[in-house]
Parts: sequence; structure tokens; C-alpha cells
Amino acid sequence: MVEREGSELALVVQCELLSVNRSALYYHAQAVDEHELRVKRRIDEVYTAAPFYGIRKITAHLRAEGLRVNHKAVARHMHQMGLRAIYPGPNLSKRAQQHAIYPYLLRGLTIERPNQVWGVDITYIRLRAGWMYLFAVLDWYSRFVVSWALDLTLELGFILEAMRSALASATPVICNSDQGSHFTSPQYTHLLLGAHVQISMDGKGRALDNIFTERLWRTVKYEEVYLKDYVSPREARAGISDYLHFYNYRRLHQALDYQTPAHIYFKEGEKPTDKFPILLS
Repeated sequence: MVEREGSELALVVQCELLSVNRSALYYHAQAVDEHELRVKRRIDEVYTAAPFYGIRKITAHLRAEGLRVNHKAVARHMHQMGLRAIYPGPNLSKRAQQHAIYPYLLRGLTIERPNQVWGVDITYIRLRAGWMYLFAVLDWYSRFVVSWALDLTLELGFILEAMRSALASATPVICNSDQGSHFTSPQYTHLLLGAHVQISMDGKGRALDNIFTERLWRTVKYEEVYLKDYVSPREARAGISDYLHFYNYRRLHQALDYQTPAHIYFKEGEKPTDKFPILLS
């Protein structure tokens, strides 16, 4: 139990010892504009069902449901939520212009073993009166979630924390992401390069290469998030933690011959295999 007052240990140290995310300690439910919250919830639901929808199609969909919104507001909300349509076009996950980008390394690559390619991404998780952001590191071959983190903001710290945790357990050959500012930041790229990981970034027209992580987000939302109504970050973190443990160790995947991601990830380890080869065009 974290002690806010009367303890000789700083809150930061207490959280590290207890493996508690500090953002939950400082969370206080704030009044959120009900219209904005409703619009963001529907954007999330429409996008999850049809991730190929762009801003104008989502706007038309919401207006057909009677929501008063224009495409500029939808674009602003999608940017805040970290959402982007999976087709060639304007990318809402903008990189900082001063940040370096890295080439796309997966063209024509056959993925044939765990820890050959990891993919990373961020998605929006709704609360009853707000939202959080979920980051995950996914092994593309086995669909195993190597590491994840949930936070109230889109600041870089929780992404670095989750990536350090992932690298402490294994080292991929390649880690793929989009060109968003989080993934082009020097702190993030230096972390990967320091672990001798090759960095791959989606270029224009390559959005479909993140399809494995998009499928993960869809599964998490339909099977967990949309069935719950998280009141607080603590409740969201507990629910998602339980679900991702189920996803890794108990949920059977048709693409894996009805085996679990953990079974494939740990059974095959670094051993070469042609059992579930994935060819990227």
C-alpha cells in the first residue's frame, strides 16, 4: 500500500518497489465534456470495426447517427486518440521533423521464428469519464504480447518503460513501428540500437504491415474493453492485465492451429521453423 504522507520513501521509490504505475496515484476524475466523450467513444468503436475508414467516412458515419460533428473535430479527436486509417494517406501519427527516420526492413521478409520481428503500437482505451493509452510490444510470429503499458497521457515515459521490460526478456532481430514522434524520438531509437536491434519503420503506403497489432487492438477491445465500463485507471489496468494474461496463455488462436501465443513463443524460442511462416510482400 503506497503511503502518500509520513513515509521516508518518496512516492517514486515506493511505486518502483511495488511495481505500481505512478499515474494512477495522481488520478482524480475530472469533468469531461459529455458530447466530446460520446464522440470519442463512437470514433473508437467505428474505427475498431472499420480501421480502413478515414476522417471523412467516420465523420459521415457519426453524422448519420445524429451526432453533431464536422471533419475538423473528428481529425482533432483522432489525433488525440492516436488513431489513423490503415490506408495510404495523411498519417495522424506525425513524427517530429527533427527526428531521424529509419528504412522499412520487412519487404519480402519471411517471418519464421519468435523474436525475429516485433511490432509496437499505441491505442486508445476508454474510461467511464475519460481515457487512457495502451502500448504493446507484439511478437509477430507467435502473436505473444511481450510487454505492455497503460498510461493517462501520451508522454514517452511509459513507452520506454515497457520497451525496457521487453528487452530484458528477449532481443528481437527487428522492431517495426510507424513514424510517430514516440518511435522516432532519440530516447526510443537509442534504446533499441543499444540493444543491437534493427529499427524498421512503415513508409507511405505500408500501413497494412501493422495488421497484426491492429488485430490485437480489435481483439482486446471487443473481448475486454467494450464489455467493461472502467471507472478508474486502476480498474482499467487490472482488467487489461487479466485479459492480456488470458490472451497470451489461454486464448486459442486459429492462425496458430488453435494453440496459444505462449505455447508457440516459448516452445519454439529461437529455433528456426517453417510451421507458421509469415511472408511480407
